[in-house]
Amino acid sequence: MSRLSSARNLRVVLLLGGLVAGMTGLVAASVPLYRLFCQVTGYGGTTQRAAAAPAIAADRAMTVRFNADVNAGLPWDFRPAQPEMSLAVGATGLAHYRALNLSDRAITGTATFNVTPQKAGRYFSKIDCFCFTQQTLQPGETVDMPVTFFVDPALLDDPNMADVRTITLSYTFFRSPDGGTGDGRPSARLSSAAGAGAGAPVN
Repeated sequence: MSRLSSARNLRVVLLLGGLVAGMTGLVAASVPLYRLFCQVTGYGGTTQRAAAAPAIAADRAMTVRFNADVNAGLPWDFRPAQPEMSLAVGATGLAHYRALNLSDRAITGTATFNVTPQKAGRYFSKIDCFCFTQQTLQPGETVDMPVTFFVDPALLDDPNMADVRTITLSYTFFRSPDGGTGDGRPSARLSSAAGAGAGAPVN
């Protein structure tokens, strides 16, 4: 094989290697980039995070409904403490979800969330939420989990949102990959029901 052919083959190998490395880098970056895109745009009903609600609330009221689901692999009873609430756009809302561990061992769960209609995601902001941490429930334990939120007044300036009067906030709990903490200790409990109510079904 001539030197010219060897040089050409080497260039092809290097080119293909660079292409593979570039594609690998794009795949690795695609997940965080997609998450960032969803957070900025509200795509897919992704909600926003905020430190506080606006100082002034608008005159328009918004109904917020609450939905809860549990993945089949997680033996919990999980539901909202209230079906819905009405609050002024820009005002701070406080809702609660309750979870009951139906099993005989400590189990850790993680919640995913979104809002519908999906176009409302960019205007629905959560100040504090149990979905930001793993939740561990002891056997028979009931936990009350709050979420603090507001609807951004910028929604009122978006013609595409003129028909939205109701936003549904949905959570789905999944079993964490390890299934529990391993030592029975809670990883991030917010507020537990005490006494006789600890083992009672959630209403």
